[in-house]
Amino acid sequence: MHELLTHPAVLSGLVPFLVALVIAELFRRLSMSELALFSGFAVTVFIISDFGVDPFTTTRKLVWLGLGSTMVGLVFTPVKTRKFRPILALAGGIASIWLTVAVLAEKKPSEGILWGAGGFLFLTWLIYWMDTLRESPLRAASAATALGLGCGGAALFSASALLGQLGLAAGAAAAALLLLNSFSDMPNGRALTLPAAVISGSVGLLAALTAQLPWYALTALAAIPLAAKIPVAEKSPLWVQSLLLSALTLSFAAGAAYLSWQTAGQALR
Repeated sequence: MHELLTHPAVLSGLVPFLVALVIAELFRRLSMSELALFSGFAVTVFIISDFGVDPFTTTRKLVWLGLGSTMVGLVFTPVKTRKFRPILALAGGIASIWLTVAVLAEKKPSEGILWGAGGFLFLTWLIYWMDTLRESPLRAASAATALGLGCGGAALFSASALLGQLGLAAGAAAAALLLLNSFSDMPNGRALTLPAAVISGSVGLLAALTAQLPWYALTALAAIPLAAKIPVAEKSPLWVQSLLLSALTLSFAAGAAYLSWQTAGQALR
């Protein structure tokens, strides 16, 4: 039984999913069900890692960025103006530099600048386009699920077990919200879209920088928020819309995981 409970699939899949499901229901009346994403992610972090600051590793920075983005998203969910979106995205891009500065410092100056600029653009892109989904709970949850599973799966195939588990945990927690939104429209906001972009995007970026994830796999992951915007039959039941959106977004997640698996396989030959 102990082996089953400590299996990576349970810790990064079932546990965050169930925790997120409970939190979403508990906070539904307060219109803060989107807190479920970080709650599920945090439980996995608590079990397999920690929230410490000494030493302040890149992985720990990722966890604290997840917490910070959740709080920022919760505070600024009522802000409706579109002018705030690029500001939020720019702040996320700057955070990507802070997250990866130690890794970038180990590279050649020209390579470090190129990776730093690429990471900045990647996280800025994800935050901006995920934010466009914040008023569409089903689309936001679908994109958040695919982004987490895609980044986590790609990281696992890139020989980064810890990053993979963290990404999958975020995806599993988002999947709980997707399930609930498939049967009743639950209000979500930036406390879902912002941490989904920050946590999953950071996992993908770090896997590309420190593991074997090919940089071009990030383009497939970057397409996920756009795939969630593809029109589906609005008059069809929510669960049908959920299946269609999931198929669209998860196809890009699977594409990123496949590219990672293919690269890892070539490296072993």
